[in-house]
Amino acid sequence: MYVFRHTVRYYETDKMGITHHSNYIRWMEEARMDYLGSLGFGMRRLEAEGVTSPVVSVDCRYRHPTVFDDEVRIGLRLSTYTGARLSLSYRMTLPDGTEVCTAGSEHCFIDAAGRPVSLKKRFPAFDAVLRAELEAGEGAEQ
Repeated sequence: MYVFRHTVRYYETDKMGITHHSNYIRWMEEARMDYLGSLGFGMRRLEAEGVTSPVVSVDCRYRHPTVFDDEVRIGLRLSTYTGARLSLSYRMTLPDGTEVCTAGSEHCFIDAAGRPVSLKKRFPAFDAVLRAELEAGEGAEQ
């Protein structure tokens, strides 16, 4: 299980006094970066190896609004991994367990020229960690 915590900042809210919907996607990216770093393969390391990992798709279901100073717990798990793409699932909750958002994101791996990368061939250590992570079922709070 991997959990990232984010405290809602005032600038993330809109005139209605609730968090603007675009911020949830930013938080997903923060959580993804933190997660990859926790595996020992943060973006600094990946980029040093000539690999980047852009977003291919995002899906969000907003369940309950958040407001300034709320602590949002972002449970994250690796859903799928093919060697060239990975998908992550997110479940965002408040400390009392209220579900605020469920989401998913898909990412590919590319080289500096924008061509798809097979991690198994290009970065086997990272590939092995992701395969072990997927097999172990590590990730989001259930």
